[in-house]
Amino acid sequence: MKSSKTERTRAHIIAATAPIFNKKGYAGTSITDLTEATKLTSGSIYGNFANKEEVALAALDYNMACFCGVLHQEVNKHKNIRDRLLGYIKPFHSSANSSFPVGGCPMVNTLTEADDTLEPLRKKAAEGMLSWKQDLVKTIEQGIAEGVFKADTDAGKTAMHIIALCEFGTLMYSATQSVKQTDEVVNMAIDVAKNIMITP
Repeated sequence: MKSSKTERTRAHIIAATAPIFNKKGYAGTSITDLTEATKLTSGSIYGNFANKEEVALAALDYNMACFCGVLHQEVNKHKNIRDRLLGYIKPFHSSANSSFPVGGCPMVNTLTEADDTLEPLRKKAAEGMLSWKQDLVKTIEQGIAEGVFKADTDAGKTAMHIIALCEFGTLMYSATQSVKQTDEVVNMAIDVAKNIMITP
């Protein structure tokens, strides 16, 4: 079904502003930033969205979908449960050349900035993090059930360990601009995954 002009305009605003919100944050993004990115007037933007927060929420949805899409694209290449687990980690390695959203992980970026005045953004980002964790937990539990991962593995703790290392790897790159530093941390996450695997 052909999309309406309003739907196309909203989609354009979201896609154009998503990188700005992810890099500059909600507070740091001005209406001028939005108009320059979209090439639209403020009236056109707010004719499609009630306010800046509504644009930011839609942009966060967009950025999270892009972020998770990169992971799922890699995971879905594999049927082997070992490779599927590693598929959640390898996109963070520099050799993968992954097309993550500009500015890094949108959930961490939002949660770093969020406070009581940004509760809807905080809640949405938290839901994204918990969904990522749950995907990992299900994968690990499946591996345990198949007898491929160690039976005494704590799926929840292992999932959080992997996420923490992957996120720290991206943080290290932001701090040092060093691919080597980032890859060292990502390799640690790969080691965590491999350590629960039973040798064939």
